[in-house]
This record gives sequence, C-alpha cells and structure tokens, in this order.
Amino acid sequence: MSDRLTTCPQNLVDFAEELAGLAAAVARSHFRTSVSVDTKADESPVTIADRNAEEKMRAAISARFPGHGVFGEEFGAENPDAEYLWVLDPIDGTKAFITGNPLFGTLVSLLHRGQPILGIIEMPALGERWIGASGHPTRRRDSAGVRETKTRACSDLGRAIMRTTSPDMFPGRQADAYDRLSAACGLTLFGGDCFCYAQLASGYVDLVVEASLKPYDFMALLPVVIGAGGMATDWEGKPLSLDSPGDILVAGDPEAHARALALLSGKT
Repeated sequence: MSDRLTTCPQNLVDFAEELAGLAAAVARSHFRTSVSVDTKADESPVTIADRNAEEKMRAAISARFPGHGVFGEEFGAENPDAEYLWVLDPIDGTKAFITGNPLFGTLVSLLHRGQPILGIIEMPALGERWIGASGHPTRRRDSAGVRETKTRACSDLGRAIMRTTSPDMFPGRQADAYDRLSAACGLTLFGGDCFCYAQLASGYVDLVVEASLKPYDFMALLPVVIGAGGMATDWEGKPLSLDSPGDILVAGDPEAHARALALLSGKT
C-alpha cells in the first residue's frame, strides 16, 4: 500500500477551510490598525495578528485532531513525526500586512507521511481563497461562489509573465541565474508573496521563482498549483519537501518549467 493518499478526505478539506477562516478573521481585525511590530531573530517582522491567528489554528487542530502534528511559523513544531502534520503560516507577507497592502495571505497545509495532500491560500483582505487537495481539482472561492481554476498554456518564455516577491532574495550565483531567466521572460513583476502562486493557479501568471523559503512558506502552495495543472520543483528539478532548501520554481506549463529550469541551471 502506498504511503501517499490518492484522494484527500473531504472532512480534512472542510477543516482546513475552517482553519483558514479562523486565521483570516484575526488578520482582518488587525489590518490597517495601529498594531505594534516586533522583530524576530531572523530580522523579519511579527505582530499580534500573526501570533493570535496561529494560536487559534493550533487550538482548533488540538481539539479536533489531537493526534496530528503541527509546524507553524510562530510557535514551531509539535509532534512533527505524526502521520498527519499541519504546516501553518498565519500571515504570509507580514511586511505587506503592516504597510496596509492587501496582498498578504494565510497558508494552511496538511502533510500525510511527509507528502503534501492539502493546501489553502487564503487572502483575508481580498475575500478570496484557493483550495488544493490530492484527488481534487483546485478550486477558487470568492464572493461569486466556488469554481475550478486552471493554469494556462504558455511554453514560450518570451511571452511568459514571471512573478517574484523580491529581487533581493537571490544571493551570489543565484542572482545571476535569476537574471538569465528574467531576461528571457516577457515580463517580470515583483511583490505578492503567496498571491503570486494563486495568480499562477488561476492562469494569470506563468512562472513564480523564489529562493530560501521555509516549509511554511511553500507547502500549501504545492497542492494548489499541482491541482490546477502546474508544476512545482526546486531549482534542480527535484520534488519539494520539508527538507528542501526552499528554492522554488513553479510554472503553469510543463514546457515553460523545463525551459526555465535549464536557464536557472545554466544549461542553455
């Protein structure tokens, strides 16, 4: 029997949406208020909204699934070797959040024996949500209802739109590799954090390339992108996992992914 679930159970999908809703409510209650900002050891900002949102999600998981593990950005790992592990980023894009920019999100993902089977990209200020789960097509939920969403075909990098949160995330040789790819693309845009991946899953963007992300930054994105027809690997074409260095290449079109991978590796 395979260690990987071919279809994510609906009760887990429903619960993940509940978690996203809890975190979104906290984020909205603090958004564009005079919230104080602390600086973490890695020099990234954090607010009471980040902490309270994760606390509420952890409490809900403990109450509903006490045997599951949790790995969150703000409070670390608890029971990380459990069969099911929830990976949480209560506010992805805290810099956007504290500056009144609505392009921040909440990321909720579930791993089964190390494999991501479920991911939610929640955009609290926009009222939009993307739901990806093994065995299900990716869906988008907003004021118009729920509908399936797909990546678009774009094999020609010269016509491709690429997004990256910041050009400053690429040190040394990575910057050279990134510049090669950017020069080959039709348009490169910056900013957006997790929203970039939601745009790709909806067919508005063709590539997202980033580096040095943490598991809570990217685990939720994988089921969303893959369920919409896209591809997601590291810069060497390897599958992404909890142990990955966090160098991300996501494409809506398999041919675009292969060509982007070759440019990042310097093979073309």
